Amino acid sequence: MSRLHVVSGKGGTGKTTVAAALALALASEGRRTLLVEVEGRQGIAQLFETEALPYEERKIAVAPGGSGEVYAVAIDAERALLDYLQMFYKLGSAGRALKKLGAIDFATTIAPGLRDVLLTGKACEAVRRKGKDGRPVYDSVVMDAPPTGRITRFLNVNDEVAGLARIGPIHNQAQAVMRVLKSTETAVHLVTLLEEMPVQETMDGVTELRAAGLPVGGVIINMVRPHLLDGDDVREAAGGSRAAVAQALSQAGLGGARRGGHAERLVEPLLDQGREHAERLALEREQRTELTGLSLPTYELEFLGDGADLAGLYRLAADLRKQGVAEEGA
Repeated sequence: MSRLHVVSGKGGTGKTTVAAALALALASEGRRTLLVEVEGRQGIAQLFETEALPYEERKIAVAPGGSGEVYAVAIDAERALLDYLQMFYKLGSAGRALKKLGAIDFATTIAPGLRDVLLTGKACEAVRRKGKDGRPVYDSVVMDAPPTGRITRFLNVNDEVAGLARIGPIHNQAQAVMRVLKSTETAVHLVTLLEEMPVQETMDGVTELRAAGLPVGGVIINMVRPHLLDGDDVREAAGGSRAAVAQALSQAGLGGARRGGHAERLVEPLLDQGREHAERLALEREQRTELTGLSLPTYELEFLGDGADLAGLYRLAADLRKQGVAEEGA
């Protein structure tokens, strides 16, 4: 069962919302989950309607049922680098002096690879950390990761660092991080919509992750809209008859079907909506077929018409649990 869940997705697919819902779903039956933010957007704090997350782990929610807990942390690259300087080189006060001089910010800005090493390293440390009883502090760690377009490089950066720094603590740390990221403890989940561009980016992302030897978890289809019409109704909507629609409106008491009447004025807008709905269903079927070809577990989350507020998060978490996420470890 996976313990580190990396959630990525094309921009606009709702990956932060899905990551938050997944954390809630995994924190059940007394389990504890850590939700990690690495992009500095404070999206998790907004979703859980709480103040900005600090660089420390803080409880932000209780799981459905009340027995599990969700903690969250916003990992800051500068603070993480100070931690590493102290951990590996005992540069506590010297590291703080470097920060005052702006050297820490300079280093993490000009070397984006270093920033990714620090972010992934802190998340993996949370996975490996054990309490006094020898048990993991967190049963699951969920990372709201960068978008699909750069997720493989983000996760694989420690392999590059380990190759550059062939000895010493940095090499050892990079190898330790990659042992977690490329193990069965990790699952990289991709969030998509049933639209052509997000699905194509998801498929490309899966190909890149597999080529890099990174473990792909599942595909989470977000914002799934309900099917208002099925079967024969869809076919009829696609090639709707003006006369049939006008007659149906008239029978429903919406005015006569005479030209210029109330029912007559509703015919074209209804036919347009019917055709658009039929076209959307056809497109969604095509995209589902593409995703099925990936041979990965697939989960679906409903479209939240009122927006992704806290109540909506709990609904999505319940949907994920019903689909077996908690039992399968996604």
